[in-house]
Amino acid sequence: MGILNSLLRAVTWWDGQTLNTQLFTWRKGVKVGEDAQGNRFFKTHDDAKRWVIFNGEAEASRVDPEWHGWLHRTWDEPPTEKPLARKEWEKPHQPNLTGTAMAYAPAGSIRHAKPADRADYEAWSPE
Repeated sequence: MGILNSLLRAVTWWDGQTLNTQLFTWRKGVKVGEDAQGNRFFKTHDDAKRWVIFNGEAEASRVDPEWHGWLHRTWDEPPTEKPLARKEWEKPHQPNLTGTAMAYAPAGSIRHAKPADRADYEAWSPE
């Protein structure tokens, strides 16, 4: 199984870092910090590149807003050095839930409707 796992890590990116990313991080990466979800953030020594290694599924909406701003150079200091001021009305970060059972469904959505009792319909079954 070890060879198969190594091969999968070399060619897949959606379930963690690839082998090349791990080697690049080991050679040139400087760990800057980690967020509440366990995602780890790195930069090169000269700060030319910044990247994240996800803890689990690689989904961009899992990056907290503070770290997102740092990754995209909205600000230079990472949240570990200069945390953002929070407003009292701000809610905690929540990843994108589209496509899951927790996704938002407005009132009147078909997801809330109970199936009608259809006496005029009989499901086909192979005999």
